[in-house]
Amino acid sequence: MMQRLSPEQITALLTAHTVRPTRQRLALAMHLFSGPHRHVTAETLHREVQAEGHTVSLATVYNTLNHFHTLGLLGEVSLTPGSTWFDTNTKHHFHAFHEETGELWDIDPAEVGPVAVAGLPEGMELARMDVVIRVRSKG
Repeated sequence: MMQRLSPEQITALLTAHTVRPTRQRLALAMHLFSGPHRHVTAETLHREVQAEGHTVSLATVYNTLNHFHTLGLLGEVSLTPGSTWFDTNTKHHFHAFHEETGELWDIDPAEVGPVAVAGLPEGMELARMDVVIRVRSKG
């Protein structure tokens, strides 16, 4: 679980990553980094900040999320073409995705059985493995 960051800590985090802490970026960062780890789409985050009365365009949300991802502040999970989720948990982990509800959650790699990778071209090594386990309700 992510440590809850105060507004001052979030400002320091952005500044440390050379991100100018504008009013809009701070509002987005507060939603992302002031609570437990979470997965968001740009559209979801946009609705959340607008519901709090912040004026921010969807394009700004997309640009900020992509910038935070580039800086390593967020992970990125692509589930379907045109569907990108951003993840505040940047440590190595896997995901489970409920196909009916759209819920996405983290799975610790230690909770998944051994995974063998064979057939890598000579001279190549595994850099990382992204796993999404898709689930649905029984019946």
